[in-house]
Amino acid sequence: MLRIHFTGVDLARVRMAGRPDALWETILSFHRLRDRRDVRLFGEWRTETRSRLNGETRLLGALIPARGYFPDFLTPAEGQYGWDVGLDALRGLRSERLRRELSLVGSGSGTGFGAAFGTPPPSRLREFIDGGTKHLPRLLAELRGYHRAAVEPYWTHIQAQIEAERAARGRALLDGGADELLASLPPMLRWRAPVLECEYPVDRDVRLRGRGLLLQPSFFCRRTAVTLHDPELPPVLVYPAAAQLASASAAGEAARPAEEQRQRTLGKLVGHTRSVVLRAIGDGATTSELARRAGVSLASASQHACVMREAGLVTTLRHGNAVLHTVTPLGAALLKGGAVAS
Repeated sequence: MLRIHFTGVDLARVRMAGRPDALWETILSFHRLRDRRDVRLFGEWRTETRSRLNGETRLLGALIPARGYFPDFLTPAEGQYGWDVGLDALRGLRSERLRRELSLVGSGSGTGFGAAFGTPPPSRLREFIDGGTKHLPRLLAELRGYHRAAVEPYWTHIQAQIEAERAARGRALLDGGADELLASLPPMLRWRAPVLECEYPVDRDVRLRGRGLLLQPSFFCRRTAVTLHDPELPPVLVYPAAAQLASASAAGEAARPAEEQRQRTLGKLVGHTRSVVLRAIGDGATTSELARRAGVSLASASQHACVMREAGLVTTLRHGNAVLHTVTPLGAALLKGGAVAS
């Protein structure tokens, strides 16, 4: 069981990540690639990713066991500001920290995520520990190659899912503050003030000590949340974004690159009314709010939102007894007449 202990100061410093973290998504997707579960959501993605992988990933396989602890340095805090910023932080890693964290991989002695499932480190990991930072260029090259194959083609879809998650949590925050935000998180997270609990492979207590907590929703995180092993690092909780589970149609389309999704249905999206509806969504709207803003019937608003969701312009997430529609990066770019932001 993971227990995160909050003080009043910590509650005031809870915050949502502003965007998906490319390094967390890359590392967690490597877990999903070797996992045979969730075929409906990730089966086609696995097939397409494996077909594109033509580089070396054996070092990644050694550093990221199928189960168990993986080094904190693979997901630096700087990654929240973008892929290149995160890689720069990795590039500046010190040998002492690298060796310390690598020694926990497979040791079975750490208290990090799943450390109890450890096995003796393979020879290539032993070489990395002995060689220190001289092997970093190889690690960075493997990370870049894997990211291009597994994550980059789906980035627009991932962004849309995280934006929908942020919109739902933002509403909870506005409705009832940090207490309501923490209570609204996915079911595997239980808010029993002043403690946030989650099933975890090891028994662990995290005390925030006034530093607050960064909530980082993730597309590739599944079943349980993940946190860093080192208690002195900035506290972060990576958890499964609820948006990926919001509808069967979204789950069925998740494995397809965004461009392919759009080509299948974008031809349906014509006419003045849908342009008005798309603009009316704004920073997020329920179906009834959308109907009122656009001046259309409830049934019409629902139908237009459905077509735009199939076209990749809108993401829909259940929020309490209603559904919340948010504009995807593609939809925002269409409204602005510009390109999709990366």
